[in-house]
Amino acid sequence: MSTQIAVRLPDEMVAFLDTAVAQGKAASRAALVASALEREMRRQAAEQDAGILRERGAADDLDALVDWTTRHTDIGD
Repeated sequence: MSTQIAVRLPDEMVAFLDTAVAQGKAASRAALVASALEREMRRQAAEQDAGILRERGAADDLDALVDWTTRHTDIGD
């Protein structure tokens, strides 16, 4: 499902969108705006995850397994 919204953008941003579409870098203005918004959503989620790691530390159930593997595995050339 999608919802159409009206957004006011500075002229230089609209020119950027139009150039990207004209050069085939984006299918449409809406596609490029959606792509940028998805990227921002991922960035904010990663920032939130980093904050959680800072607060709680990077404790991992696999730390012992990784430690054992590095001591018992010989990777030849």
